[in-house]
Amino acid sequence: MIGGERDVVERLAPIFKTLAPGPASVARTPGREAMSGTAEHGFLYCGPSGAGHFVKMIHNGIEYGLMQAYAEGLDILKNASTKSLEPDLRYELNIPDITEVWRRGSVVSSWLLDLTAQALAENPTLSNYTGVVADSGEGRWTVMAAVEEGVPADVLSASLYARFRSRQDHTFAEKVLSAMRQKFGGHVEQPAG
Repeated sequence: MIGGERDVVERLAPIFKTLAPGPASVARTPGREAMSGTAEHGFLYCGPSGAGHFVKMIHNGIEYGLMQAYAEGLDILKNASTKSLEPDLRYELNIPDITEVWRRGSVVSSWLLDLTAQALAENPTLSNYTGVVADSGEGRWTVMAAVEEGVPADVLSASLYARFRSRQDHTFAEKVLSAMRQKFGGHVEQPAG
């Protein structure tokens, strides 16, 4: 996701192509055969200076929403055994096994789910996480851009607010988010302070 003067980006394209993952890492999208460009190589000229950063920022805002959806869903499954439920509505569910089966051809499979399954296999209760989930700014910028553009962004806004809440009240969902962040990018929880 590159922004800048087109002629400069084109001159540097061999460097970007070397650094990018390349087309072999992901199967070709049906219908792209007739399309040209660098997107299939893992990099893209997005427009003038700032455009690449803007596209990456929105990518990270979407990431917040995806992570929050996994975290909330897994929290619901974990709490299916709560004593406040009627006995016939209680389920003792194996969350690590559920994430693993979802990885196997499910419509919700993804790299984030792969990382979540890995974290749960290593520690099913995620007791090594407090659930404090930082935000690095991209979610805020994404929500602010949505406000400026008049575009509803309910999920992305809610996922940002959930990160704010995590700094006060820690649920299994926040531990799942914290585990995903650590697994995909080495984001280590900040000490409580």
